[in-house]
Amino acid sequence: MGNVAVIGSGTWGTAIAHLIAGKGIAVRMWTRGADVADAINATHRNPRHLPDVELTGVTASASFEESLRGVDAAIFVCPSSYLRSIASSCAPFIASDLPVIVLTKGIEAQTGFTMVELLEDVLGNPSRIACLSGPNHAEEVSRGLPAATVVASSDKACSLYFQDLFNTSTFRVYTTSDVTGVELCAASKNVIAIANGMSVAMQLGDNASASLMTRGLAEVTRLVVALGGDARTCLGLAGVGDLIATCSSEHSRNRALGAFLVEGGTLAAFEEKMQMVAEGAVACKTVTELARQHDVEMPIAEAVRQVLWEGRDPHEIIETLFERPVKAEQE
Repeated sequence: MGNVAVIGSGTWGTAIAHLIAGKGIAVRMWTRGADVADAINATHRNPRHLPDVELTGVTASASFEESLRGVDAAIFVCPSSYLRSIASSCAPFIASDLPVIVLTKGIEAQTGFTMVELLEDVLGNPSRIACLSGPNHAEEVSRGLPAATVVASSDKACSLYFQDLFNTSTFRVYTTSDVTGVELCAASKNVIAIANGMSVAMQLGDNASASLMTRGLAEVTRLVVALGGDARTCLGLAGVGDLIATCSSEHSRNRALGAFLVEGGTLAAFEEKMQMVAEGAVACKTVTELARQHDVEMPIAEAVRQVLWEGRDPHEIIETLFERPVKAEQE
């Protein structure tokens, strides 16, 4: 393989560029600002994200055409709210058979599309499109710490192609055909992590955190099954694996957002402070809307939505979750 394009220069995009370049594959990274591209080309480091990570073998550009010219594959790693506009700008420079993979996690608000469905809508030819998800904090992946992930595609050849592209001695890649399950797990777990961050900030204890994660997984599984996904995916890397990492890790932006809200902060203040998007803030609206459309009960996700978008008090909303009527665990 000659070279690949990484569309996005945030924390995850930077870590992935470093990972692939480490395999001797040339990486072209698209950045929103020319100043960031110039800095990467001059210093081989991203001045805004993971600045300690050396980006040898990575060149950067603020031009979509330049980033995509002659590449063997395209990797989209940008916020879900911008994916459609960015993909549309890239479309004229992406051949109809170019392998494409999306690492963005979320549901598009306007359409209810998953990220793969969005790219299929913009780029066409679904058989060459895949997604990647798992317990993969960029800070650890960029340091070469062990991790595992899963690539999902409706086409086996496509999933195997990207398995080979990403797999290293410390980044183990599995494959699946359950694109729906992987993508819904990826979007939903961020919402549960916000709830867990609230619980941690309230010092409710490990039992409460474990209960929120377990019942959160039950919510996600109900949604996955209702939309045609495989319940077993929820017990895999994209499901419980990513849920544990996102709910438990100090690197988790979504968990940090939950804690920030308990301390009296706002979403706008959090994103300004972090200079990064917490995908769960958007996903709590899009995921609960999907749940309503399919008559799926997701009380934890709904509670997070009410805190973020209706101004409900986090202390009060957590209490209401534990005051709900009891029932059989498998209902």
